[in-house]
Amino acid sequence: MLAKACSCAVVGLDGALVEVEVDISHGLPAFNIVGLPDAAVNEAKERVRAAIKNSGAIFPLKRIIVNLAPADLRKEGPAYDLPIAIAILLASEQIAPPSATGAVASAEGAIFLGELSLDGGLRHTHGVLPMVTMAAERRITTVFVPAADAPEAALVEGVAIYPVETLAQLIAHLHGEHPITPYTPDESLLMAADEIIYPFDLSDVRGQEHVKRALEVVASGAHNLLMSGPPGSGKTLIARTLPSILPPLTLSEALDVTKIYSVSGLVSSAQPLVRQRPFRAPHHTTSHAGLVGGGRFPRPGEISLAHRGVLFLDELPEFGQNTLEVLRQPLEDHVVTISRAQGSVTFPANFILVGAMNPCPCGYSGDPTRECTCSPSAVTRYQKRISGPLLDRIDIHVTVPRVEYEKLADRRLGETSADVRKRVLAARERQARRFAGHPRIICNAEMGPAEVRRYCDLEASAQPLMRAAMQRLQLSARAFHRVLKVARTIADLADAEIIGAPHLAEALQYRPRVDVS
Repeated sequence: MLAKACSCAVVGLDGALVEVEVDISHGLPAFNIVGLPDAAVNEAKERVRAAIKNSGAIFPLKRIIVNLAPADLRKEGPAYDLPIAIAILLASEQIAPPSATGAVASAEGAIFLGELSLDGGLRHTHGVLPMVTMAAERRITTVFVPAADAPEAALVEGVAIYPVETLAQLIAHLHGEHPITPYTPDESLLMAADEIIYPFDLSDVRGQEHVKRALEVVASGAHNLLMSGPPGSGKTLIARTLPSILPPLTLSEALDVTKIYSVSGLVSSAQPLVRQRPFRAPHHTTSHAGLVGGGRFPRPGEISLAHRGVLFLDELPEFGQNTLEVLRQPLEDHVVTISRAQGSVTFPANFILVGAMNPCPCGYSGDPTRECTCSPSAVTRYQKRISGPLLDRIDIHVTVPRVEYEKLADRRLGETSADVRKRVLAARERQARRFAGHPRIICNAEMGPAEVRRYCDLEASAQPLMRAAMQRLQLSARAFHRVLKVARTIADLADAEIIGAPHLAEALQYRPRVDVS
């Protein structure tokens, strides 16, 4: 007998409908799975066999063929265990619910997701959110998921989520004996933005007032930042305070970030929705595939996990040169496309890049109190580990000097992150009104040449300054546009409609002294 059950695959960050067809025929007992399964799907044979037996049902000792359609789509992961088991029970007529069953009359028109344990229990499955999103787009209103994944699945509106603890419980539900109650989201799990607790606060940073100002500009316009200074000057602490002054995620942004984390298996059932902006700080030994994503079947890398948040690269020159160069295209396009023989996958990568580095191998080049032990050639080689084109894509360059004893010993707290965040939110609101007719642009850093030409007008007094800067700093066309974007953000912080000479002068101060473009 032939039976079908529906499941879902994840391709990149999108779900794809998979039909699980099971045919049971007479002949020598066999259990085969076709339809381009990977090793984890092939191993489902033993898990499904044991789960059916230990759930009080009968595993048919006949010839069983499972087809996962479409056959040209690679199937990976253990999420197909539950639909395979249900299709086998349907084909062997062990599930034949009456038409008057309460919540669900039959297994048709529903999607089943979940990995089975040998005793019939359901385990956590990666990528539930994009799978349920696909169901909603296809107007499928019933999804059965492991109970641990129900809070995540319930983030999608318009779909009834049935949390399943065991296969035996689902069989009883489909028979109409003990209906499963659809999951009701707990609103308290969706933490409000004002309840987010940040581990680092800007008031913890002593001194470095000009760096704090640069950080405020970074947060207001989502610009990239590079800090250079001796060891122990506070570069890492300053970078870790950046999420505390960024605007909270909107619901749509939170869902986008949660989808990435769901595919990567980083979503917690206790907090299904990612409400805090990501902060990713990979070690400098990471590979380029770990940074941008990849693998035989591509998975998101660190730059996608930092989507709508911060990617912090500490000890920037210690990263491999090839690893750093792969950042150039995502910094411009805010997406990364990974091509493999099986096809191409595009992941979002709209992040704020924050880099920290020492000025030389010993770290004390230019330090007023400690002598540098590096030769000029060693300093040059060290700084040239970061290519000119990559530096040209970083909007704001600041020097972080050594902190004096008086500032370190001062017990008075500086300005808190909450106070700075208020000014950042006001600047972001100005940008939201400005870009209301541009749905793909949220902040100044995302402007293209057309938007820069339209919204970055200079006052007459600022024109000579810009002309002189182009000649003295030898700015490239990209650097010219980035200076105007930073100046636009500074003007937004000052609540100014047109970019004035003071705004432009501050933006130009954030360019490197010797332009490397």
